[in-house]
Amino acid sequence: MPASTLMIQGTTSDAGKSALVTGLCRWLHRRGVRVAPFKPQNMALNSAVTVDGGEIGRAQAVQAQACGLPPHSDFNPVLLKPASDVGAQVIVHGRARGNLDAVGYHAFKPLAMEAVLASHRRLSGHYQAIVVEGAGSPAEINLRDGDIANMGFAEAVDCPVILVADIDRGGVFAHLVGTLALLSASERARVKGFVINRFRGDMALLQPGLDWLSAHTGKPVLGVLPYLHGLTLPAEDALAHEPRTGTDVRLRVIAPALPRISNHTDLDPLRQVPQLDLHWIGPGQAIPPADLLVLPGSKAVAADLAWLRQHGWEAAIHRHLRYGGRLVGICGGLQMLGTAIHDPHGVEGPPGSVAGLGLLALETTLATDKTLRESHGRLHLADAPVRGYEIHHGISHGPALARPALQLSHGPDGAVSEDGQILGTYLHGLFDTPAACQALIRWAGLSQTDAVDGRQLAETAIERLADAVADHLDTRALDTLLELP
Repeated sequence: MPASTLMIQGTTSDAGKSALVTGLCRWLHRRGVRVAPFKPQNMALNSAVTVDGGEIGRAQAVQAQACGLPPHSDFNPVLLKPASDVGAQVIVHGRARGNLDAVGYHAFKPLAMEAVLASHRRLSGHYQAIVVEGAGSPAEINLRDGDIANMGFAEAVDCPVILVADIDRGGVFAHLVGTLALLSASERARVKGFVINRFRGDMALLQPGLDWLSAHTGKPVLGVLPYLHGLTLPAEDALAHEPRTGTDVRLRVIAPALPRISNHTDLDPLRQVPQLDLHWIGPGQAIPPADLLVLPGSKAVAADLAWLRQHGWEAAIHRHLRYGGRLVGICGGLQMLGTAIHDPHGVEGPPGSVAGLGLLALETTLATDKTLRESHGRLHLADAPVRGYEIHHGISHGPALARPALQLSHGPDGAVSEDGQILGTYLHGLFDTPAACQALIRWAGLSQTDAVDGRQLAETAIERLADAVADHLDTRALDTLLELP
């Protein structure tokens, strides 16, 4: 019997679709339902390596964790990784198909839909339930033609839809009613109810609005989810700007908010360390002194390196090192630390070469094939275990690699400078393992700190989301929509 499919769509980006799908997946998994997550089309620069050697959006990897499953490329068959304001790398079934601009991708959509439906068919044959996450809003008039991410997919597979809206931003009733008004008659009929997200306050004050909404639209409010403070889940794209303040801060960490930043979730475990302040520095902001400076990954390394120079980071990095600060470069950040970056095939921009920061004696050449693999091994600093994944086009070579930062299952990785101030690696998830995180924080100058387990933090957050589903949503109605007993 094919799986039942339920789709979660949002009135806006960041309405809570990813969180709701994650909570629903764990709620079903707890009950013994064989459930899989699905997002037909994702646009994100935070990605994860799959068990079948592909690449999917980071949110779908977390949702797979909620289902008790390893990430698989079928969970997110089409992933778009923006490389500029008008173009993106197109990844289908986990593999890069090249770069397309908006017009080119619009022409590619029929083939993308074939890939989406093929993945859905495969999942439908293996699971009891599929919980689908939409993208952005289904009411974007300019994107409705050939849509594969929202109602276009829902109509193709004939599945019910729940519409979620964020009340914390205000205008929740306008968002819900306005979204319905912009849908076709068949699409409106497909919406089976609403979920209001991030509510904080007295339900008695909200109830009249809920009653009006149900009466006006003829559709039920399936529940109101509370605002879950301190929820630590990897973000799909948005950076967290929550610097810790006070006299207990003993280690200050800064990182540039690059225009094409990739996998910034690498730094999420640092936000949970007591006495550590992590601050992302955006354009126009002063670059403050810090103990540790991290250059994160990038989807367009040469362009982001030019941005760094334009905004004064090159001088700030040299000043940081002169005063004894530590510097970590991850993936694209590692490539920036070298003497040169070569892109002969135009993988990330116009073909050519640019000078790196010259802090490590290595050069990087971007290849058309992308390295995608999960890795584990040891961090040389303290012989601490590390586990993560690699996603990069670059192949680095040079004498600096003779002093590797890590020893991974496939061989040595990265480099440490001769003076021990600089560490570079291709491994995403560098801080996720508690022992490695603790060793790196000690290296940066904080001698005593508690270990942080990134996966356990995510697990705790997933459980909180499932509890919220069980406690605040109409679970009987959810069972009916999912055709479960």
